Amino acid sequence: MANAAIDLRDIPLERQRRLRRSEYDQLVLLGVFNDERVELLYGVVVKTSPIGAPHNEAVDELNERLVLALSGRARVRIQGSFAASDDSEPEPDVAIYPRGDYSKDHPDRAYLIIEVAESSLKDDRTVKARLYAETGVPEYWIVNLIDHVVEVHRQPQGGKYASVTVARRGESLAIEQFPDVVIPIESILKG
Repeated sequence: MANAAIDLRDIPLERQRRLRRSEYDQLVLLGVFNDERVELLYGVVVKTSPIGAPHNEAVDELNERLVLALSGRARVRIQGSFAASDDSEPEPDVAIYPRGDYSKDHPDRAYLIIEVAESSLKDDRTVKARLYAETGVPEYWIVNLIDHVVEVHRQPQGGKYASVTVARRGESLAIEQFPDVVIPIESILKG
Protein backbone atom coordinates (compact mmCIF):
# COMPACT_ATOMS: atom_id res chain seq x y z
CA MET A 1 0.00 0.00 0.00
CA ALA A 2 1.43 3.40 -0.97
CA ASN A 3 1.98 6.08 1.65
CA ALA A 4 -1.01 8.40 1.52
CA ALA A 5 -0.71 11.93 2.76
CA ILE A 6 -2.18 12.27 6.24
CA ASP A 7 -3.84 15.49 7.29
CA LEU A 8 -3.20 15.79 11.03
CA ARG A 9 -5.93 18.40 11.25
CA ASP A 10 -8.33 15.46 11.06
CA ILE A 11 -7.12 14.25 14.46
CA PRO A 12 -9.03 16.04 17.23
CA LEU A 13 -6.89 18.36 19.37
CA GLU A 14 -7.81 16.49 22.55
CA ARG A 15 -6.15 13.37 21.11
CA GLN A 16 -2.95 15.11 20.05
CA ARG A 17 0.05 14.94 22.36
CA ARG A 18 2.12 18.11 22.18
CA LEU A 19 5.63 18.49 23.57
CA ARG A 20 6.38 20.50 26.66
CA ARG A 21 9.39 22.78 26.58
CA SER A 22 11.22 20.60 29.14
CA GLU A 23 10.78 17.55 26.88
CA TYR A 24 11.92 19.50 23.83
CA ASP A 25 15.04 20.67 25.71
CA GLN A 26 15.85 17.04 26.58
CA LEU A 27 15.52 16.05 22.93
CA VAL A 28 17.86 18.90 21.99
CA LEU A 29 20.40 17.70 24.58
CA LEU A 30 20.18 14.17 23.17
CA GLY A 31 21.06 15.51 19.73
CA VAL A 32 17.76 14.60 18.10
CA PHE A 33 17.72 17.83 16.07
CA ASN A 34 21.48 18.24 15.51
CA ASP A 35 21.31 18.73 11.76
CA GLU A 36 18.04 20.63 11.70
CA ARG A 37 16.98 24.21 12.29
CA VAL A 38 13.86 23.90 14.43
CA GLU A 39 11.98 25.64 17.22
CA LEU A 40 9.08 24.68 19.50
CA LEU A 41 5.86 26.62 18.91
CA TYR A 42 2.73 25.71 20.88
CA GLY A 43 3.99 22.17 21.47
CA VAL A 44 4.90 21.49 17.84
CA VAL A 45 8.46 21.19 16.51
CA VAL A 46 8.57 23.53 13.52
CA LYS A 47 11.29 23.75 10.88
CA THR A 48 12.66 27.25 10.40
CA SER A 49 13.30 28.88 7.06
CA PRO A 50 16.75 28.94 5.45
CA ILE A 51 18.68 32.16 5.98
CA GLY A 52 19.73 34.25 2.98
CA ALA A 53 22.28 37.04 2.64
CA PRO A 54 19.83 39.96 3.20
CA HIS A 55 18.54 38.24 6.34
CA ASN A 56 22.07 37.70 7.68
CA GLU A 57 23.04 41.29 6.89
CA ALA A 58 20.06 42.68 8.82
CA VAL A 59 20.80 40.44 11.82
CA ASP A 60 24.52 41.31 11.77
CA GLU A 61 23.77 45.04 11.61
CA LEU A 62 21.28 44.83 14.47
CA ASN A 63 23.68 42.74 16.53
CA GLU A 64 26.54 45.21 16.17
CA ARG A 65 24.44 48.28 16.91
CA LEU A 66 22.54 46.76 19.85
CA VAL A 67 25.52 45.15 21.58
CA LEU A 68 27.44 48.43 21.50
CA ALA A 69 24.46 50.51 22.64
CA LEU A 70 23.27 48.17 25.40
CA SER A 71 26.55 46.98 26.90
CA GLY A 72 26.13 46.71 30.67
CA ARG A 73 22.37 47.39 30.51
CA ALA A 74 20.86 44.35 28.78
CA ARG A 75 21.81 41.12 27.02
CA VAL A 76 21.56 40.81 23.24
CA ARG A 77 21.09 37.29 21.93
CA ILE A 78 21.17 36.26 18.28
CA GLN A 79 19.09 33.28 17.15
CA GLY A 80 18.98 31.83 20.66
CA SER A 81 16.19 30.14 22.56
CA PHE A 82 13.49 32.08 24.39
CA ALA A 83 11.45 30.24 27.06
CA ALA A 84 8.16 31.77 25.97
CA SER A 85 5.85 29.31 27.73
CA ASP A 86 5.60 25.72 28.88
CA ASP A 87 5.02 24.61 25.28
CA SER A 88 6.97 27.17 23.24
CA GLU A 89 10.65 27.86 22.76
CA PRO A 90 11.14 30.01 19.67
CA GLU A 91 14.56 31.15 18.50
CA PRO A 92 14.10 34.80 17.53
CA ASP A 93 16.64 36.37 15.21
CA VAL A 94 17.44 39.05 17.78
CA ALA A 95 16.28 39.42 21.37
CA ILE A 96 17.09 41.90 24.11
CA TYR A 97 16.82 40.34 27.55
CA PRO A 98 17.37 41.58 31.09
CA ARG A 99 20.92 41.02 32.31
CA GLY A 100 21.28 37.78 34.20
CA ASP A 101 22.75 34.30 34.35
CA TYR A 102 21.12 32.09 31.73
CA SER A 103 23.47 29.14 32.11
CA LYS A 104 20.77 26.89 33.61
CA ASP A 105 17.70 27.99 31.66
CA HIS A 106 16.77 30.15 28.72
CA PRO A 107 15.48 33.69 29.27
CA ASP A 108 11.73 33.90 29.80
CA ARG A 109 11.43 37.70 29.63
CA ALA A 110 12.45 40.06 26.87
CA TYR A 111 12.38 43.81 26.35
CA LEU A 112 12.33 43.46 22.58
CA ILE A 113 12.21 40.58 20.12
CA ILE A 114 13.06 41.03 16.44
CA GLU A 115 12.31 38.59 13.65
CA VAL A 116 13.81 39.18 10.20
CA ALA A 117 11.27 37.93 7.69
CA GLU A 118 11.23 36.87 4.10
CA SER A 119 9.63 33.46 3.57
CA SER A 120 8.58 33.42 7.26
CA LEU A 121 6.62 36.70 7.06
CA LYS A 122 3.15 35.15 7.44
CA ASP A 123 4.18 33.08 10.47
CA ASP A 124 6.00 36.03 12.04
CA ARG A 125 2.89 38.20 11.69
CA THR A 126 0.50 35.55 13.04
CA VAL A 127 1.92 32.71 15.14
CA LYS A 128 4.98 34.53 16.48
CA ALA A 129 3.15 37.83 17.09
CA ARG A 130 0.47 35.98 19.07
CA LEU A 131 3.05 34.01 21.05
CA TYR A 132 5.14 37.06 21.93
CA ALA A 133 2.04 39.07 22.88
CA GLU A 134 0.76 36.22 25.08
CA THR A 135 4.17 36.05 26.73
CA GLY A 136 4.02 39.78 27.50
CA VAL A 137 6.95 40.85 25.32
CA PRO A 138 6.34 44.61 25.31
CA GLU A 139 7.86 45.24 21.89
CA TYR A 140 8.19 43.07 18.79
CA TRP A 141 9.70 44.16 15.48
CA ILE A 142 9.40 42.36 12.16
CA VAL A 143 12.11 43.40 9.72
CA ASN A 144 10.04 42.81 6.59
CA LEU A 145 12.51 42.17 3.76
CA ILE A 146 9.68 41.74 1.23
CA ASP A 147 8.14 45.20 1.61
CA HIS A 148 11.32 46.88 2.92
CA VAL A 149 9.74 48.12 6.16
CA VAL A 150 9.94 47.36 9.86
CA GLU A 151 6.63 46.45 11.46
CA VAL A 152 6.59 47.62 15.08
CA HIS A 153 4.25 45.83 17.50
CA ARG A 154 3.71 47.30 20.97
CA GLN A 155 1.26 47.11 23.88
CA PRO A 156 0.49 43.39 24.20
CA GLN A 157 -3.11 42.76 25.25
CA GLY A 158 -5.14 39.57 25.11
CA GLY A 159 -2.81 37.65 22.81
CA LYS A 160 -2.23 40.45 20.32
CA TYR A 161 -0.53 43.81 20.08
CA ALA A 162 -2.79 46.86 20.43
CA SER A 163 -0.37 49.07 18.52
CA VAL A 164 1.11 48.12 15.14
CA THR A 165 2.97 50.74 13.14
CA VAL A 166 5.34 50.68 10.18
CA ALA A 167 8.75 52.36 9.91
CA ARG A 168 10.30 53.02 6.52
CA ARG A 169 13.68 54.02 5.13
CA GLY A 170 14.53 57.56 6.13
CA GLU A 171 13.00 56.98 9.57
CA SER A 172 14.53 55.70 12.79
CA LEU A 173 13.22 53.50 15.58
CA ALA A 174 13.87 53.92 19.28
CA ILE A 175 13.53 50.96 21.59
CA GLU A 176 10.73 51.64 24.07
CA GLN A 177 12.68 50.29 27.07
CA PHE A 178 15.86 52.10 25.97
CA PRO A 179 14.73 55.28 24.18
CA ASP A 180 18.32 56.45 23.74
CA VAL A 181 18.98 53.46 21.45
CA VAL A 182 17.92 54.58 17.99
CA ILE A 183 18.21 52.40 14.88
CA PRO A 184 18.07 54.03 11.42
CA ILE A 185 15.83 51.87 9.23
CA GLU A 186 18.14 52.05 6.22
CA SER A 187 20.92 50.49 8.31
CA ILE A 188 18.97 47.22 8.48
CA LEU A 189 17.06 47.40 5.19
CA LYS A 190 19.78 47.63 2.58
CA GLY A 191 19.58 47.10 -1.13
